[in-house]
Amino acid sequence: MRLRGTMRVNEAGRLEIGGCDTVELAERFGTPLYLLDEAAFTARVAELAAAFQAAYPGEVALVYAGKAFLTVGFARLLASLGLWLDVASGGELYTAKAAGFPPERLLVHGNNKSDEELRMSLEGGAGRLVVDNLPELRRLIRLAQGKAVQTRLLLRIRPGIPVHTHNHMQTGQEDSKFGLGPDEITQAVSLLRDAPHLRLVGLHAHLGSQLHDPEPYRRLAEGMVAWLERVGELYGQPLTELDVGGGWAVAYREGDREPPIGLWAEAVGTGVQEAAAAREMPLPRLLVEPGRIAIAPAGTTLYRVGAVKTIPGVRRYVVTDGGLYENVRAALYGANYEAAAANKMTAPPDRSLPTRVVGKNCESGDVIADNVALPPLEPGDLVAVPVTGAYHYSMASNYNRLPRPAVVVVHEGEAELLVERESYADLIRHDRIPARWVQAGALPESVSRRP
Repeated sequence: MRLRGTMRVNEAGRLEIGGCDTVELAERFGTPLYLLDEAAFTARVAELAAAFQAAYPGEVALVYAGKAFLTVGFARLLASLGLWLDVASGGELYTAKAAGFPPERLLVHGNNKSDEELRMSLEGGAGRLVVDNLPELRRLIRLAQGKAVQTRLLLRIRPGIPVHTHNHMQTGQEDSKFGLGPDEITQAVSLLRDAPHLRLVGLHAHLGSQLHDPEPYRRLAEGMVAWLERVGELYGQPLTELDVGGGWAVAYREGDREPPIGLWAEAVGTGVQEAAAAREMPLPRLLVEPGRIAIAPAGTTLYRVGAVKTIPGVRRYVVTDGGLYENVRAALYGANYEAAAANKMTAPPDRSLPTRVVGKNCESGDVIADNVALPPLEPGDLVAVPVTGAYHYSMASNYNRLPRPAVVVVHEGEAELLVERESYADLIRHDRIPARWVQAGALPESVSRRP
């Protein structure tokens, strides 16, 4: 396993992250355990900022994609770093507000915003609302009437640019549930011309996730500038903001492609500059939405081994206390990861059989990491899986009635909780028993008479 961020092997031969011994962390906080390397995250944010500032002479705003990972405490860190934040639900918006995140740096996304979510955005002073469809816009116009503050909007366009990635990760192709087509954009502008409480300021698009090729981003940037000019003319005043989304790839395993962030920034920055210059337009404010690329490498998950099963001549299974309830990405996207024995980092790997790390869920597809090189393991050992900062905690469930893991941030030898581990009591907190079932005789007769 490649060491990332502040990872190192300490004198005891154990994996250390953020100056903390992972064996001690597992004993203190339990397993499975999500770890967040604060220094690795802040370093990646600095790298992203430097890349886009070097590639684009206009104003740049880094808008962290909250869907990747978001908690109240983490939102505080985002705010302190000067980042903007995009939220895609009322729950994410509520989290941001609970953290005291500056509302003017919030973007509210979502392809089916409820009236409640729209009201939360309007009344909370969210800096930007990204409009996904015409029915949403009509409801928004109705709800915004009489509001004292003019709300700024971006229209999400459907660019029709296919990209090479998993089908579930494409969002900018023509056949997409997200965004407005050309005719719908024209209708949206017509509606907004008669909506004084709303102000159209820009456009948004997102191609997808885990993208390696910068060329589609260049095409997107050039096309969006053309749309920016056209929509501004229809609206009657120039649009000043252009949001190109995120989606740049992260390497999950050694050997995976992870192209330099600078290639992404250069493609976007050059595309916008050249297209704007050709139209003699001022450079718009450029909004970029890093999510996975920012947080994924900063995350590591610790698992406790419960059993090792060897099928002679076939495979070795390392069975852990994790599973698809806390990492659904392998089952959903076919994702694969590296793994290391956190308490035996200097032990040589056993390559006599392919090794598969699995979880405790009742599914054959419950695979955490496949074809990994691990030393001989036994119950009680620790397995560390890196690059789990994005779409792990945020997509976790209680499948098989398993409590979701704790989240701990590590930094300079200190470890603090971001999210407490769920308990069994938490699992049944919202369960209710219908009154008629409380009575002992309420069971159906066919059931109660069974021997």
